[in-house]
Amino acid sequence: MSNAKTVTDASFDADVINSEDTIMVDFWAEWCGPCRAVSPILDQIAEEHSDKIKIVKLNVDDNPQIAAKYQITSIPAMKVFRGGEVVKTIIGAKPKAALEHDLVDYLS
Repeated sequence: MSNAKTVTDASFDADVINSEDTIMVDFWAEWCGPCRAVSPILDQIAEEHSDKIKIVKLNVDDNPQIAAKYQITSIPAMKVFRGGEVVKTIIGAKPKAALEHDLVDYLS
Protein backbone atom coordinates (compact mmCIF):
# COMPACT_ATOMS: atom_id res chain seq x y z
CA MET A 1 0.00 0.00 0.00
CA SER A 2 2.68 2.49 0.94
CA ASN A 3 6.36 2.92 1.58
CA ALA A 4 5.69 4.93 4.77
CA LYS A 5 6.78 3.36 8.01
CA THR A 6 4.10 1.57 9.99
CA VAL A 7 3.87 2.34 13.70
CA THR A 8 1.97 0.38 16.32
CA ASP A 9 0.71 0.79 19.87
CA ALA A 10 3.98 -0.81 20.98
CA SER A 11 6.33 1.31 18.85
CA PHE A 12 4.49 4.66 18.97
CA ASP A 13 6.47 6.24 21.81
CA ALA A 14 9.83 5.26 20.30
CA ASP A 15 8.89 6.15 16.72
CA VAL A 16 6.85 9.32 17.29
CA ILE A 17 6.86 10.71 20.82
CA ASN A 18 10.61 10.35 21.43
CA SER A 19 11.64 11.44 17.92
CA GLU A 20 13.34 14.77 17.32
CA ASP A 21 11.87 14.88 13.80
CA THR A 22 8.60 16.47 12.78
CA ILE A 23 6.34 13.48 12.22
CA MET A 24 2.88 13.24 10.73
CA VAL A 25 0.90 10.19 11.82
CA ASP A 26 -1.70 9.00 9.33
CA PHE A 27 -4.46 7.24 11.27
CA TRP A 28 -6.18 4.89 8.80
CA ALA A 29 -7.94 1.55 8.33
CA GLU A 30 -7.98 -1.01 5.53
CA TRP A 31 -11.74 -0.62 4.92
CA CYS A 32 -11.58 3.20 4.66
CA GLY A 33 -11.89 4.41 1.05
CA PRO A 34 -10.79 8.00 1.74
CA CYS A 35 -7.76 6.63 3.63
CA ARG A 36 -6.74 4.65 0.54
CA ALA A 37 -7.28 7.76 -1.61
CA VAL A 38 -5.06 10.01 0.51
CA SER A 39 -2.28 7.43 1.03
CA PRO A 40 -0.44 8.02 -2.30
CA ILE A 41 -0.67 11.78 -1.74
CA LEU A 42 0.97 11.41 1.66
CA ASP A 43 3.66 9.24 0.06
CA GLN A 44 4.38 12.03 -2.44
CA ILE A 45 4.59 14.66 0.29
CA ALA A 46 6.87 12.42 2.36
CA GLU A 47 9.17 11.87 -0.62
CA GLU A 48 9.27 15.52 -1.71
CA HIS A 49 9.76 16.89 1.82
CA SER A 50 11.75 14.08 3.46
CA ASP A 51 14.17 16.60 4.95
CA LYS A 52 11.33 18.43 6.74
CA ILE A 53 8.67 15.89 7.75
CA LYS A 54 8.40 12.14 8.23
CA ILE A 55 5.09 10.41 7.61
CA VAL A 56 4.15 7.22 9.41
CA LYS A 57 0.94 5.18 9.34
CA LEU A 58 -1.04 3.71 12.21
CA ASN A 59 -3.87 1.26 11.49
CA VAL A 60 -6.61 2.16 14.00
CA ASP A 61 -8.16 -1.32 13.88
CA ASP A 62 -4.88 -3.00 14.80
CA ASN A 63 -3.78 -0.34 17.30
CA PRO A 64 -6.79 0.78 19.34
CA GLN A 65 -4.81 2.11 22.32
CA ILE A 66 -3.09 4.94 20.43
CA ALA A 67 -6.22 5.69 18.40
CA ALA A 68 -8.19 6.06 21.65
CA LYS A 69 -5.45 8.09 23.35
CA TYR A 70 -5.56 10.68 20.55
CA GLN A 71 -9.39 10.54 20.31
CA ILE A 72 -9.50 9.38 16.70
CA THR A 73 -13.21 9.24 15.91
CA SER A 74 -13.10 9.67 12.13
CA ILE A 75 -10.52 8.69 9.58
CA PRO A 76 -8.41 9.53 7.76
CA ALA A 77 -7.01 11.71 10.50
CA MET A 78 -3.49 13.08 10.43
CA LYS A 79 -1.68 14.53 13.41
CA VAL A 80 1.63 16.35 13.23
CA PHE A 81 3.93 15.79 16.20
CA ARG A 82 6.90 17.92 17.24
CA GLY A 83 8.77 17.21 20.43
CA GLY A 84 6.24 14.55 21.39
CA GLU A 85 3.31 17.00 21.22
CA VAL A 86 0.49 17.29 18.69
CA VAL A 87 0.95 20.62 16.89
CA LYS A 88 -1.55 20.15 14.03
CA THR A 89 -4.56 17.96 13.27
CA ILE A 90 -5.99 17.40 9.79
CA ILE A 91 -9.22 15.45 9.36
CA GLY A 92 -10.36 13.91 6.09
CA ALA A 93 -8.89 13.18 2.69
CA LYS A 94 -7.79 16.26 0.78
CA PRO A 95 -6.03 16.97 -2.51
CA LYS A 96 -2.26 17.34 -2.38
CA ALA A 97 -2.32 21.14 -2.69
CA ALA A 98 -4.73 21.44 0.25
CA LEU A 99 -2.63 19.13 2.42
CA GLU A 100 0.54 21.03 1.56
CA HIS A 101 -1.25 24.27 2.45
CA ASP A 102 -2.28 22.81 5.82
CA LEU A 103 1.33 21.71 6.39
CA VAL A 104 3.04 24.89 5.15
CA ASP A 105 4.44 25.70 8.61
CA TYR A 106 6.21 22.32 8.70
CA LEU A 107 7.37 22.10 5.06
CA SER A 108 9.13 25.46 4.77
